[in-house]
Amino acid sequence: MMMNLFSIFDPSSSMNLSLNWFSSLYLILFLPLNYWFIYSRYNMIWLMLFNYLNKEMKMLLSNNMNMMNILMFISLFSMIMLNNFLGLFMYLFTSSSHLVFSLGLSLMFWVAYMLYGWINHMNHMFIHLVPQGTPSVLMVFMVLIESISNIIRPGTLAVRLSANMIAGHLLMTLISSTGVSLSLLLLLLMLLSQSILIILELSVSFIQAYVFMVLSVLYSAETN
Repeated sequence: MMMNLFSIFDPSSSMNLSLNWFSSLYLILFLPLNYWFIYSRYNMIWLMLFNYLNKEMKMLLSNNMNMMNILMFISLFSMIMLNNFLGLFMYLFTSSSHLVFSLGLSLMFWVAYMLYGWINHMNHMFIHLVPQGTPSVLMVFMVLIESISNIIRPGTLAVRLSANMIAGHLLMTLISSTGVSLSLLLLLLMLLSQSILIILELSVSFIQAYVFMVLSVLYSAETN
């Protein structure tokens, strides 16, 4: 049964090809051609969301903020959020529930931050390994701990996103798999719980994209 449960995350299609990964491109459907030419309510919602994210990044990046940073992190947020959202539809593959997707993104950003920091701000990167006020006896241990925490950052960032997406989908699959043998009253309760879970997953799809973006912004701010 467990194999059947996790088969919903199988990236292979019926032709033994990983065509399901093309579901990441479905987000283009959410931006029709009219979006770029006609100011609509759809456009207004996105602009309100982007303005909110812009204010958040201004507080986090302070003096290191520029247009390229804004575009990069807002694009990252939009891609993850729409992929999480699309995964809630039936027969659509959830690419963000796989470590290949999330770890690829986190490693790409982490390697770029590390290269930029060690090449351009080497003294700052060394100083960051020993927090201010650390006793002399603990300095060696603090360097070791800070180095390990920096190395595992992309892994924790990726696992956080994938684990939350997997948990929600597995819970909905477990609840719906018992619907055949339930009575009418229990079936109605199951449908109600499924509806609540879908609303919860909608919020999780937004929150996880926001957390991924904010942590990426914080990691980039530390290298400057």
